[in-house]
Amino acid sequence: MGAIVSLVFILASGVILGLNGPAWYHLSDLGHFVNSVHLWSVELFFMTMVVHLWGKYWMAAWRGGRTLTWITGMGAFLVSIVTAFTGYLLQTNFDSQWIAFEGKDALNAAGIGAWFNVANLGQIFMFHIILLPLAVGAVVALHVVLVRMHGVVPPLEAADTDAQLQPGADTDAGEAGR
Repeated sequence: MGAIVSLVFILASGVILGLNGPAWYHLSDLGHFVNSVHLWSVELFFMTMVVHLWGKYWMAAWRGGRTLTWITGMGAFLVSIVTAFTGYLLQTNFDSQWIAFEGKDALNAAGIGAWFNVANLGQIFMFHIILLPLAVGAVVALHVVLVRMHGVVPPLEAADTDAQLQPGADTDAGEAGR
């Protein structure tokens, strides 16, 4: 729940930052505050995602037909990393400029540098405020829908004959007692 709440704060503060532009969040006190809310929301988002992913990994949450749920969770984490990288590049300071050129070298070494120019602020801005947030939102929404469809995984101590571990099993607690 913490990850979803922080994602809402990220999106809301990001819309405000995107509408007002870099001059606003670099020069005004309110802009500094909104930029700080955006940054701390991202940090909270990653902290809660890492705790969630580690917990689900040690619970073996992919059991009982929940593999796609696990994969979408990891996909949300990976797309979020790329989104955070592009956001870091949008700080428009010397640190972000250095990281952009180092990132460009890494992308060239991986063979995909021709498609992405991390030194082009306009391209990174478009990726960060339009494409990647849509991707994160879509993958997170799919993940939540899959969790609602399949339910949460039972404890590891549950027997393999447990009804919750069977694919397509009804996970409604009210139906179990009937």
